[in-house]
Amino acid sequence: MRRPLTVGNWKMNGSHDSINELLDGILAGLGAVTKAEVVVCVPYVYLQQVSEKLKGTVLAWGAQNVNDNDAGAYTGEISGSMLKDFNCRYVIVGHSERRTMYGESDGDVAARFKVAQAYGFVPILCVGELLEDHERGMTNEVVARQLDAIIGDAGINAIGDCVIAYEPVWAIGTGRVATPEQAQEVHAMIRSRLAHLNPDVATQVRILYGGSMKPDNAGDLIRMNDIDGGLIGGASLKAEDFLGICMAAN
Repeated sequence: MRRPLTVGNWKMNGSHDSINELLDGILAGLGAVTKAEVVVCVPYVYLQQVSEKLKGTVLAWGAQNVNDNDAGAYTGEISGSMLKDFNCRYVIVGHSERRTMYGESDGDVAARFKVAQAYGFVPILCVGELLEDHERGMTNEVVARQLDAIIGDAGINAIGDCVIAYEPVWAIGTGRVATPEQAQEVHAMIRSRLAHLNPDVATQVRILYGGSMKPDNAGDLIRMNDIDGGLIGGASLKAEDFLGICMAAN
């Protein structure tokens, strides 16, 4: 059975004091979360603070991206060896904001995915369609292309050691959300595509929903057969909201 997973993506938010307060609130309520795994992916500059505060707790942490080079003239980037110093467990790769705002291609994402696994991290691979793709009925085509880029480069077995997050870009930060049935349809398509290549991988990989999941809709989404949890943006910045989603996954 796949263990439910809730991942908080703080994006470019937080301060030293606000992070301490947020983590205190999350840790205070995690005792009731007995089944789901919980992770926070934080801005690079706060990795040391978070790693020190969470050491020895059940709350895992990770980074929001990783460069596919280990060192060199890549101003503003961060390498896998740097993330290793902070004992990260997870790394987000291919987030829609990285793809759309910073031009990361499917090939870039595949390279970062391979580097993340080479350093022992669990990649959280984000896939999803833009509004225009959604309206043109191209959701499955876009998601399949993004997924196939990873499989073609890293192989199907590598998918068994990652987490997939389906994020309909049209539902991120817009207040819109896919219905549970819409989300399940895409999650089922992803799992079916993997099953054609390796049924065991398809069965074991966790697929998260990443489009404006909140405490009031998390339960209905996570009850779907192929939705194993959520990649949470704005709601992960409030301990009460994040814990509400964790409890739904629980």
